[in-house]
Amino acid sequence: MSLSRSSSRTYLRLSILSALGLFTMQAATAATPASHDSAAVNTSPATDDHTLPQVELDKIVVTATRTPTKTSNVIAQTRVIDSEALQRYQGQTVVDVLKNQPGINITQSGGMGTASNFYMRGFDSKQVLVIIDGIRYGSISLGSPSLNLLAADQIDRIEVLYGASGSSIYGSDAMGGVIQIFTKGNNVEQSNVSTTVGYGSNNHYQVGITGQLKNDTSSLSLGVSRNETDGFNAIANSSSADYNADDDGFKSTNASLALQHKLSDSLSTGLSALYSDSTTDIDSAGNAFPNAYSDQKNGSANAYLQYKTPLTVSKLSYGQSIDKSTTHDANSIDYQKGSQYDTTQEQARLETSINAQPGTVIVGAEWLSQKLDASDVLDFSGYPDPAVQTPYNPDDRTVKSAFVGYQLADTYYDVQANYRVDDNSQYGHESTYNLGAAIRPLAGMRIGANYATGFRAPTFNDLYWPGFSNPNLKPERTKNTEVFVEYVNDAQTSRLTGYYTDAEDLISSAANISEAKIKGLSLTSDWNMNDFIFGLGYDYLDAKDKTANSASYNQQLAYRPKNSGMVYVGYQQPMFDVRLEAKHTDDRVTAESNKLDSYTLLNLSGAVYITPNLRANLRVDNITDEDYTLASQFGNEYATEGTSYFGSLTYDWY
Repeated sequence: MSLSRSSSRTYLRLSILSALGLFTMQAATAATPASHDSAAVNTSPATDDHTLPQVELDKIVVTATRTPTKTSNVIAQTRVIDSEALQRYQGQTVVDVLKNQPGINITQSGGMGTASNFYMRGFDSKQVLVIIDGIRYGSISLGSPSLNLLAADQIDRIEVLYGASGSSIYGSDAMGGVIQIFTKGNNVEQSNVSTTVGYGSNNHYQVGITGQLKNDTSSLSLGVSRNETDGFNAIANSSSADYNADDDGFKSTNASLALQHKLSDSLSTGLSALYSDSTTDIDSAGNAFPNAYSDQKNGSANAYLQYKTPLTVSKLSYGQSIDKSTTHDANSIDYQKGSQYDTTQEQARLETSINAQPGTVIVGAEWLSQKLDASDVLDFSGYPDPAVQTPYNPDDRTVKSAFVGYQLADTYYDVQANYRVDDNSQYGHESTYNLGAAIRPLAGMRIGANYATGFRAPTFNDLYWPGFSNPNLKPERTKNTEVFVEYVNDAQTSRLTGYYTDAEDLISSAANISEAKIKGLSLTSDWNMNDFIFGLGYDYLDAKDKTANSASYNQQLAYRPKNSGMVYVGYQQPMFDVRLEAKHTDDRVTAESNKLDSYTLLNLSGAVYITPNLRANLRVDNITDEDYTLASQFGNEYATEGTSYFGSLTYDWY
């Protein structure tokens, strides 16, 4: 479905009008909620409701407040991708999951495993905090998380918190939002063994097995999988002599572990881990190392001890995340002509949630250590031989933090307030706060507002990378205002959010000279009516550079589309389900002021229970074979895959 620019705008207008129509219809329609009572009697996987990809209209989330909270009581915009939704992404990575969510757009330099970035509410991935089971995850050199390497099949759920309210809860890097990934096995319902085999385009295959045990006091989950593809040529202008026009393959071995044990009625403990060991074929500018590839090791591990009383819940946790990358040139004698980065983040946290009657008070303290070991680092003057060491000095830092929060979920109103202080060994004290409230003037309707401050400490590359760094950089800072109106009933939830952000001291050209004004509208509506699910999302984003005396003054920030939207419709039965979705992204400018055309992708996914224990999944992306580009850099446009498919079979033993 290739749309012209005028057709694309018409599509977006229709999406807005349709959603506004849904808002106005609430009082006049009485939708019947989904009902599968007869199916619920049978507990086989084929007929149990929880296996169907329904839209749960009021889920429990923890990322937005650090305590279990219904989405209907959360002030900030939140979205949950649960285990049922993740079944549609067999053989894919977290980036593939996120790019199909409302309000999130990505760049990527080729196929699976290649370098990627994502944008949310005008901020890129360096300004959106990613955590795995509560532990920070990402590269402290680049500042961005390698979500392109984490396999979706090892994940139980993903919570997306939009906006800056997470800054006063989690500290630096949450100016644009927080994405929390929960390892598979954190919510084991019964003992089982599940195995999956799959095959798709470009000789893409996946094999995996997960075993889970559960009794009255303990649960254990262990999963492993192998994902491999021949890939495709990532260079769009491959006719150029400066690039190697070959397919760029990707392979990864993935594992997850979750263990929970109840020591007594009040004391419990557990640990979780997520790990990926992968190799990505890459191309380089100038054909300097045409057969280069990158080895990556990524993941996170976390252990905790939790104590409950009738009025309090206290939790002590310790975890560590890694992001290690080594580039090789297969043509060199020593196979080591390249850069090596080894990032480690250690984190310890003690927090207590207190039933304050009314409301909940949470207090806590954190300790964070960030370390970087880099060697044989290339610079931008070319590819030196021998390689030049970039002077990361210091190459580590620590952050000590304390935070306090209050949350009240009442029948008629919701309140949330947070305050946090971070003592950074490089930057001293930084404080952030958040105030939010919502009221319910009518049954099902909620109106609210939120104000939050945020900051981001410069990355090690910002501080020390040759020719593009400044060791005297200050943290970036933001002030964020958000207002919303929401309507929820048994069949649907719809939300219209408006936001405005004033960003200062943004880092550009190795200096704190940039300012930006970001304003936007976000509209989402998700419905569940009998056997049908349908919904839409629309985002308008005006992210302007407001740097005085700059050539880019008042221009849209790079890779931030003004308009983006998605619609989906699905049909579900106890034995099968199918879903059709379309996502549109408007024109974007690149960092080099090039223009990338708008595009609309049409995707189809479905599942069939061949037997009560055997499920077949199929996903077909870009059905209309749309020709589009996600990234452009150094005069080159990176290619994207045309129509692609991936099918899998999953067998469960209970």
